[in-house]
Amino acid sequence: MQFPTTIPPKEQPSELPVPKLEIRNLTKVFGQGKQRITAVDDVSLSLAPNEFSCIVGPSGCGKSTLLSIAAGLSKATSGKILVDGAPVPGPGADRGMVFQNYTLFPWLSVAENVAFGLRLKGMAKAELNRRVAHYLDIVGLSGSAKAYPKALSGGMKQRVAIARALANDPEVLLMDEPFGALDSQTKEQLQSFFHDLWAKSHITVLMITHDVEEAIFLSQRVHIMDKTGQLHETITIDLPTHRELDMKLTREFLDYKRHIVHALR
Repeated sequence: MQFPTTIPPKEQPSELPVPKLEIRNLTKVFGQGKQRITAVDDVSLSLAPNEFSCIVGPSGCGKSTLLSIAAGLSKATSGKILVDGAPVPGPGADRGMVFQNYTLFPWLSVAENVAFGLRLKGMAKAELNRRVAHYLDIVGLSGSAKAYPKALSGGMKQRVAIARALANDPEVLLMDEPFGALDSQTKEQLQSFFHDLWAKSHITVLMITHDVEEAIFLSQRVHIMDKTGQLHETITIDLPTHRELDMKLTREFLDYKRHIVHALR
């Protein structure tokens, strides 16, 4: 099976649409002298509007550092992050972030957690309540609006975190191993849920994961980083747009998995 990879720049058409998110020649170095460590080494990749891409790679290869810089939470040593062709100097409402550990406020109810960013924006109460109700309905938690995080399962907490990010209407959603702390059954349920949610919302998503099957199931493209912090390969996932969990058992899916696992080795 042949795997389409990123087209070299010289073969690209002269007129290309502006990427929704572009990471351009990004490098991040920690320390100096003998303590100098290059966590991310001259990485360039881009996401088209409405694209879902995943980054996979071994532990310590710079995946989370890359995502943190894209979110504006860390500064790059060199390179740029662009949204719709414009450089972004730091955090912004155009990029939402979902972490592995949920980052919910335990003293706030589910509805109050989802509303947190909207309150900071000074949104009118009626619109805030409408938007919170809308996104709680989307993630299937309308009946838990008054509950507190301690009463929720891990999967429910992550759905609250996703609702909170989406309620702020970001143009790009950045996700750092959002399902990594969940058991395998809950993880697969959320993978299916989130793929359907992305298909309906058409938001642009860049997600970090250690789970190769998860990356293939969710993505249109998978970016493979190596232990040196460089981008090793980008693979286009040519699978049907509508994806069921049973797809993970098909020959095409397993061929992609085999290729990516070998590349990671």
